Formats: sequence, structure tokens, C-alpha cells
Amino acid sequence: MYSVYGVENPLMDIIAHVDYGFLRRFQKQPGTMHLVDHDEVERLLKELPRFRTVPGGSAANTARGIAWLAGGPGRRMLESFPSLAGREPESVHPAPVFNGAVGRDAIGDQFVQRMEEAGVSASIVRKSTPIGTSVILVTPDGERTMNTFLGACRDFDSADLDLPKLAASRVLYLTGYLWDTENQKQAAIRAAQFIRQSRKDCVVAFDLADSFAVQRYADAFRSWIPGRVDILFGNRDELAFVTGSKCDEDCVTDAAALAPLVVMKIGEKGCLVGRGSRLDLVPGVPVKVADTTGAGDAFAAGFLYGTLGGAEPLECARLANAIASHIVGREGCDYGA
Repeated sequence: MYSVYGVENPLMDIIAHVDYGFLRRFQKQPGTMHLVDHDEVERLLKELPRFRTVPGGSAANTARGIAWLAGGPGRRMLESFPSLAGREPESVHPAPVFNGAVGRDAIGDQFVQRMEEAGVSASIVRKSTPIGTSVILVTPDGERTMNTFLGACRDFDSADLDLPKLAASRVLYLTGYLWDTENQKQAAIRAAQFIRQSRKDCVVAFDLADSFAVQRYADAFRSWIPGRVDILFGNRDELAFVTGSKCDEDCVTDAAALAPLVVMKIGEKGCLVGRGSRLDLVPGVPVKVADTTGAGDAFAAGFLYGTLGGAEPLECARLANAIASHIVGREGCDYGA
């Protein structure tokens, strides 16, 4: 009944273009995610003359990307992928599910509405805490620095999982951000355990998500991933932290001890795909960078879409590179019409 079931943080993204001095003034490390409180969000907003808002959150962006590829506008991208272009999206790629928590407020209502309009089945629970927000500061090189107030996201727990929808899904998608609160971590662990017990053909995909998250939870990830995760996503810094290796090739091959399929995102150069001792470079798609927000989320959408369609990993990687390139050429994680 469903394609990908994503569990993660629903966030309303606030996107603003700033110079490098702005980051230095607020002591922000470029290209990373900073967990902040509501007061810090307010301090940042007071200094931003212009910004725009879009629904976000890593797995939410991925779910929207899968729905976009299965729907009308994104189907055009598949013309270069004959093995996927001719498949009927309704049978191969039914609606993705996004599961998370938002506030009982107008912004929470807007988030749910926009996810449903994008073609995502929104399994959203409502909490008394305001919806989470992420102030995304984009520098002239297109790099994004996130300042995230989790808000209602932090109140999500195992009881909020939509188990009937999870049991009817073909892929479970989780990210390392869930380890930032104990109840969210337990929900992720419960979801993976449940799907393994309820259906043997489900694929579990996990994105390490952020280098700071990996630094905080590297030991936990190394312990939990083996035997539970089928596809492991990460960039070079994240995989270096979790494996302790230095060069890209060693990071990917050493990560084979964690998951049977490892995909390292290496920016404009594309990605490395590792399967046991086999390692393949899949070149990226050149594009003028406008904003890297959501690039990794879109990459996961492309890879998982290909997986659902039965494509080989290298074909999945080519589609992942294409959709990531599409997103970095736009402002925010906006797939477009």
C-alpha cells in the first residue's frame, strides 16, 4: 500500500541568504546542523532582513522527493533512466508515508496540508509544544548551515508510530537525527524491530545525517546498525567518524562491516557505492549551486525510488545524483512543478 515510511523531525524551514561574517558573528560552523532553543531562533530572525519558509525535515524532504518522482513533474527526470521510466508509478511507487510530531497550531496545520498536497501520506501526531523550526543560513557558495529548534519533534515516541502503515510499507527510512532524544531513538529502534518481525522483504535504509550527530553517537551507531540496516547513507566526514578511516575508499569498504550496501555522498563528484569489497564511483551531474539545503535528502529520495523500481545500485546512484543536482540548483528543498 505504501512505498517508503520515513520517521523523523517535521520542521518548518526558514531560509535566508547571509554572508560569512554573519556566521562568524553568531559563532556558527559552516555546513553543519546546530541544535538551538527558541530564543536563539528569535535572535537570528531579528537579524535577517529577508527569508522564506518551506516545509522541511530530512525524511520529510525525502518523502516529498519520492512522491515528486512518482507524480507528473518528476517523471520527466526519469526519461534518462529507461528501466524506471516505463514503470507504472501507482504499482511500483505507491504513496510514501511521513511520521512525526507537530504542534496543535496553524503552522502545524500548514505543514500537514502541504505534505498531503505533495503526495505524501502524512501520519502526523499533534503535541502541545510548537512545531519545530530550522533557520537555514545559506552563504554565497551555496553551503547551508542549519540552526534547529526541535520543538514538538522531541515529544515523538514509540506510541506515535503508525504501525499499520509501517507494516504495509516496502522501505523504512530513518536518520541519525533521531538519536538526539531518547524517546525518538527508541521509536526508531522500535520501528526497525517491528518491520523486521512483520515483513521479511522490507528494506531498512539509514542516513547518518550530520557529522555532529555521528560524533555524538558513533559508538551507538556502530553497535546498532549491523544486522538492522540494509542501505547506509553518509558523506565522507560522517563515514570517517563512524569507521575511523581516513580516505574515501577505506571509509566505504570498512563500512561494509556495518551494512551490505554503503553509499558515500561526495558532493559535486557524485558518490561512491560499496558492496562488500566492490567499490564504484558514480560521477555527479554538473550544476550551478544555488543552495545545498536538502541535497542529501533528495539524494536519498532518488536512490530509494530506484530501489523500489528494482534498479541496480549503480542505476539508483545515478538517479540519486541527478535529483540532488536538481535540488542544489534551486533555493531550499523545493522540487518544483
